[in-house]
Amino acid sequence: MIHTDTTGNDVAAHYDELDPFYRSLWGEHVHHGLWETGRESPLAAVDALSRHVAKRAEIKEGSRVCDVGCGYGATARLLVSEYNARVTGITISPKQHAAATAAGGANFVLGDWLENDFPSETFGAVIAIESTEHLPDVAKGIHEMARVLAPGGRLVICAWMAGSSPRPWERRHLLEPICREGRLVGMGNEEDYRRWIADAGLALQSTDDLSAKVRRTWPICIWRTITAFFSDAELRRFLLSDHERNRVFAITLLRIWLAYLTGALRYTVFTAAKPTGSAEFIPLGR
Repeated sequence: MIHTDTTGNDVAAHYDELDPFYRSLWGEHVHHGLWETGRESPLAAVDALSRHVAKRAEIKEGSRVCDVGCGYGATARLLVSEYNARVTGITISPKQHAAATAAGGANFVLGDWLENDFPSETFGAVIAIESTEHLPDVAKGIHEMARVLAPGGRLVICAWMAGSSPRPWERRHLLEPICREGRLVGMGNEEDYRRWIADAGLALQSTDDLSAKVRRTWPICIWRTITAFFSDAELRRFLLSDHERNRVFAITLLRIWLAYLTGALRYTVFTAAKPTGSAEFIPLGR
């Protein structure tokens, strides 16, 4: 696993400082799009990924869902409006929380997932769309997801992953800088996630490698950044300022796209279930 020294505070600062950048380039969904046919619009593609997660989580009317790392709350609102689910989202970013709360449509909590105080066996589904990479302790984070799941509940994780055997130059020039610049605490591989899920007492149901169907996200983001640089004076000021430590993320977009093209970076959806009759979970590190 690739590790960095990133902390939860670094993650919150990253999203707060890049708030205008993310919202202008991604919109309300801060995650990949899913192109099943290749003809979807970017907005349809990001909604498609949320629906893919909902299908894997078996979300239906009345389902109690926890969205870990909910961003601006777009997926949570989609689950409420299209599935009539009862959704609670949690984010560590104050600006994301403020925007999500203002938009409404679900219940949003500001806090650190590793220190959450949700009661055990509260949710029928837990989803984590591209948020486990920001957890200082992924094993503990997944254990917490298992703890708050009701017996028979399902966990769906969408994860950025290192390929099975990245070459030294790919680690040094692509994956490690992506983690540092994107404030990812680390990047595991498929073996890591399988182990973390099993150690949390969950039964893995499926793994979907969606790399080829999501990587189109990045040339779109790169093009949006280039055009916005010339049309948006505030964004241009941000990217040219020596005082903005997170401006480097504009360069990271290129690294991410190249990492997908070389196979060094993969995108996998893990679906797991909590067995019925599970023994009581003892929180790790508590």
